[in-house]
Amino acid sequence: MTALATRIEAAADDPKAPREHLRGLFDELKKGLNDGSIRAASRVDGDWVVHAWVKKGILIGFRAGVLTRVVAESGFPFFDRDTMSLKQLDEQSGVRIIPGGSSVRDGCYLGKGVTIVPPAWVNIGAWVGEGTLIDSHALVGSCAQVGARVHVSAGAQIGGVLEPVGQLPVIIEDDVLIGGNCGIYEGAVVRERAVLASGV
Repeated sequence: MTALATRIEAAADDPKAPREHLRGLFDELKKGLNDGSIRAASRVDGDWVVHAWVKKGILIGFRAGVLTRVVAESGFPFFDRDTMSLKQLDEQSGVRIIPGGSSVRDGCYLGKGVTIVPPAWVNIGAWVGEGTLIDSHALVGSCAQVGARVHVSAGAQIGGVLEPVGQLPVIIEDDVLIGGNCGIYEGAVVRERAVLASGV
């Protein structure tokens, strides 16, 4: 277990931990989630393993945040925890977000060549591999792990799983086609190169 994991585990179990300490831990975790070096689940000896301390760290972020008014570039106000901001992307990220109302929460990883078609939502803790397409009205839930070159078709719902912290989030391996209006939830694992027909 890393030093950050140990500190997060201790803070999660301490109801009196100071807000600023929690915010510092969360910022450190979010940096690793953003660059992909920290994941909520990963493959270990061929099996997917959940990293509960990562989920505990995300929950610390909610606990440490205060409700605030956020105004998006469109001028439309939102009200959320100040620790749960939108992800800041630029041309160097290699991610294409088509105009029209998608939201990507800070603290998720988007690989090079990811395309997001509006409206779509990618939540904190998610990991999305290079070349993946997230089509319109699609959802990638908290801590979901979506591989490279995946096609998440219009209206598909990829559930997450933030709580309970020990439960495996939804896993979509590489080169998968998720048909339109599919719903994949409750820690399901879709193996590489699978094709799910529309409405599954």
